[in-house]
Amino acid sequence: ELSKITMPVIFNEPLSFLQRLTEYMEHTYLIHKASSFSDPVERMQCVAAFAVSAVASQWERTGKPFNPLLGETYELVRDDLGFRLISEQVSHHPPISAFHAEGLNNDFIFHGSIYPKLKFWGKSVEAEPKGTITLELLEHNEAYTWTNPTCCVHNIIVGKLWIEQYGNVEITNHKTGDKCVLNFKPCGLFGKELHKVEGYIQDKSKKKLCALYGKWTECLYSVDPATFEAYKKNDKKSTEEKKNSKQVSSSEESDEMPMPDSESVFVIPGSVLLWRIAPRPPNSAQMYNFTSFAMVLNEVDKEMESVIPKTDCRLRPDIRAMENGEIDQASEEKKRLEEKQRAARKNRSKSEEDWRTRWFHQGPNPYNGAQDWLYSGNYWDRNYFNLPDIY
Repeated sequence: ELSKITMPVIFNEPLSFLQRLTEYMEHTYLIHKASSFSDPVERMQCVAAFAVSAVASQWERTGKPFNPLLGETYELVRDDLGFRLISEQVSHHPPISAFHAEGLNNDFIFHGSIYPKLKFWGKSVEAEPKGTITLELLEHNEAYTWTNPTCCVHNIIVGKLWIEQYGNVEITNHKTGDKCVLNFKPCGLFGKELHKVEGYIQDKSKKKLCALYGKWTECLYSVDPATFEAYKKNDKKSTEEKKNSKQVSSSEESDEMPMPDSESVFVIPGSVLLWRIAPRPPNSAQMYNFTSFAMVLNEVDKEMESVIPKTDCRLRPDIRAMENGEIDQASEEKKRLEEKQRAARKNRSKSEEDWRTRWFHQGPNPYNGAQDWLYSGNYWDRNYFNLPDIY
């Protein structure tokens, strides 16, 4: 059970998983854009692009975020992007992180709870993010739900770490019955499919309304389904011809990262670009491959320090030490915090006292009925009393 092993701090990146989750919001403009359309299919295209963009920041991010402590919180207010978000670690075993974001102009609510289920396959670790993600577009009185694809980190023992995402993501519009089914493709033997995403938006009678394709590391396009299928047929034919002309010997399946076929996505004529990733800053490789958005997640100024609760990740000493390059101190602090958490758990079990979450409560998801954690409100009143002492 990997989540119980204490990993050395050098495997980490200086962010808590709660901060990492907040990176869903990097492309919030896609939600605002979805709201601006009157056509439900155009809205679904933007929501699908948002769902794909949410995993894009994981590309080459092989550092492990710090496990949040029970009761840890994180908030982010971005006036420039038009949202504010609060998250809380609501359970330790299993580890569950809940978040709730809202548009500053009351145009959307985005919330969910993530419980990463880890599987260890010898050379790789697979994280299946259980938990429902919900987006409500308030002006259209519309709600969408989906779950994220599976993330796999290869070569954890030896070799260069690399990441892939695979599996089906099904986005449901609960008002119209439209669905978008996206397939994140596993890379395959020669890396031909590396990073590829494709799928369809269909109405409730399963009629295909449009096709979507691209790479989760790069971009997403939409095109007419018939055009897409004709292109796929041709592509398949030419691949088979290539195969027949030079018989490829399939070598032992290697865990090395395959090189993508071509750097970019072939754009089918008549396609519309829905989303393209913003380039990472030039020093990103020295900074844990962070995006510009990720680089500011741990910033704190005097003014902020006076209003955020004492449970906020920014005040967490082991992450701060690591960010400052003090690896030994980060390691000691991490150990101290984990021991403090264990002791607190022991004391609670002695006094038969249950842990009470502060900002979220358990309940069914209002749209698909799945077990979920829902925001209880009042966080932004800034009235923080009786908070647990976790650091």
